[in-house]
Amino acid sequence: MEKIPLTIKGFKKLDAELKVLKSERRPAVIRAIAEAREHGDLSENAEYHAAREEQSHIEGRVKELEGIISLSDVIDVTKMSGTIKFGATVELVDEDTDAEVTYQIVGEPEADIEANLLNLKSPLARALIGKEEGDSVEVRTPGGGKSYEILSIKYI
Repeated sequence: MEKIPLTIKGFKKLDAELKVLKSERRPAVIRAIAEAREHGDLSENAEYHAAREEQSHIEGRVKELEGIISLSDVIDVTKMSGTIKFGATVELVDEDTDAEVTYQIVGEPEADIEANLLNLKSPLARALIGKEEGDSVEVRTPGGGKSYEILSIKYI
């Protein structure tokens, strides 16, 4: 299996989520199932079916997180420098609108575009890899072509 790159912060976040699922949410849903069973006929017991569905979601996420964590390659980005690569925090300016935006390039499991955590496999991240401050990049996105200038690269 291929290793999954994660920042230290991303690894800690996923590990914390796993611990909450195992120590809090799993026992709570087990209690809810037991409580719903006490109400009698399970075939028409909405509480029971909702709790079982919740249990299924929790168990699925636990398996997913355990898989990610077991394959993770945790990278300390503070020890990196140079051109843009995994972990870089990149400040860009849209050459058409002059809007500035900052992204950190992270692994797929920790990517969250609303938090400016850019998936390593995204078109923009792939276009940025290997570039330096001052470079211009053209990106083909589902919304059309975009052009960015790289203002700064940091590893924090």
